Amino acid sequence: MSNAYQQSGVDIEKGYDAVERMKKHVNRTMRPEVMNQLGSFGALFKLDTKQYKNPVLVSGTDGVGTKILLAQQSGKLNTIGIDAVAMCVNDILAQGAQPLFFLDYLAVGSTVPEDIEQIVSGVAEGCVQANAALVGGETAEMPDLYANGEFDLAGFCVGVADEANILDGSKVKAGDVLIGLPSSGIHSNGYSLVRKIFFKDHEMNFEDQLSDGHTLIDHLLTPTKIYVKEVMPFVDSQSINGIAHITGGGFFENLPRMFSKNLTAVVDVNSWTIPTIFNELQKFGQLDLEEMFNVFNMGIGMVLAVEETKVETILSSINESMVIGRIEDQKNEGETVRLNIDKE
Repeated sequence: MSNAYQQSGVDIEKGYDAVERMKKHVNRTMRPEVMNQLGSFGALFKLDTKQYKNPVLVSGTDGVGTKILLAQQSGKLNTIGIDAVAMCVNDILAQGAQPLFFLDYLAVGSTVPEDIEQIVSGVAEGCVQANAALVGGETAEMPDLYANGEFDLAGFCVGVADEANILDGSKVKAGDVLIGLPSSGIHSNGYSLVRKIFFKDHEMNFEDQLSDGHTLIDHLLTPTKIYVKEVMPFVDSQSINGIAHITGGGFFENLPRMFSKNLTAVVDVNSWTIPTIFNELQKFGQLDLEEMFNVFNMGIGMVLAVEETKVETILSSINESMVIGRIEDQKNEGETVRLNIDKE
């Protein structure tokens, strides 16, 4: 058989090897609703509608951004897949949906089965954390678009919510308490600025230690936290009025996405300890605090808006959760977020 395709830069046999390596990781994520195996032209998922009065499908798609460059450059490939899953499942969770299944898209310059296995193992781990089945995906070898060692990764997730549980901004009201759930670090947003500050402006190295003793690359590649399992029970019990996933745009863009325009989220900045990595970014980048909150999660990856009567139950159930502010009627037109720097 002719090897013309291989001579063009695409190795089919290595692709087959990569798929075989994926299977054991994919199998970790299976749910009983999945009706076929990896490798079919399409994934079959039988939705059990009996447990929902009015089921609504909720979908989301996202990528990992330039954090991928750090994974490529450091050769640490086994966690970037968690980020891809987290960015999607946390978004649909913010609408009140339970993730059901996930598909990934991985584009590479050349097929290295061992590297692809590491990346997909991270995707599978993220799906396990979110209780979502990894039902399929695509691995594309494109040597004319990507150099050897380069890749891009994106994902797509579908979830389901009972219509009564959907969080669309209509339930949040003045008097609601804001509960912050700690992030695991920078998560997957702001990395163009992060890379500029640390590596272009200050020429730091991956193994440089920060003030907490951890290396820079360990901080930067810490995977995005997935909040599904700890938050979903409170969505199901209708204990949460709104959820904000603190991603690109930080607090100022994402908090207003969970409430109407006549409200203001008042955030007490001193109510939690901002993690080391953000303090280092602010110091090296000479950024003011407001800009930091406009770009990064500052140690809070998800914010819940809940009634006062629900606060203690949630704080006692979700590890390290904390009250970080409240919702107020808007006093100044257009002021959707206000930072309180000092403790009251």
